[in-house]
Amino acid sequence: MAGNVRFLNPKTMAKPPGYTYVVEATGPNRLIFIAGQLGLDLDNKLVGGAGDFRAQCAKAFENLGYALAGVGATFNDVVKINNYLVDMSHIAIFREVRDAFLNTKAPPASTTVAISQLARPGALFEVEAIAVLPAKAAAKPSKAKSPAKKSKKKKR
Repeated sequence: MAGNVRFLNPKTMAKPPGYTYVVEATGPNRLIFIAGQLGLDLDNKLVGGAGDFRAQCAKAFENLGYALAGVGATFNDVVKINNYLVDMSHIAIFREVRDAFLNTKAPPASTTVAISQLARPGALFEVEAIAVLPAKAAAKPSKAKSPAKKSKKKKR
């Protein structure tokens, strides 16, 4: 995680369960925005049987992990998640799965809402995230390679 990220739960507010109220990032950072992830396998099919919230939720977080890894990030770099459930009665399962993946010492800020449906028929859960990474070191200018010299054979 970037060294200039601060997690804060003001003492004037009740302690939140499994997330942080305020996450502050200062200075040069890389902000990573991850689109909403569903519980889809590599064949673009929902995992688990019909109505299997736990399987879809776990796969969505697994897919989020793959997206983070694509930019060299981990769940420890996540500072904000938005969660969408089609049935809020699954909130306990969601929290259990979330806590298995996310940093529980400095959990990200989080918003969880119930919605009537997701864009994918049968989808029960979606998660999106924002991560903060340290700024990349400035790339050194590449040295132009000179074209290979052609060897000249002497004619006899």
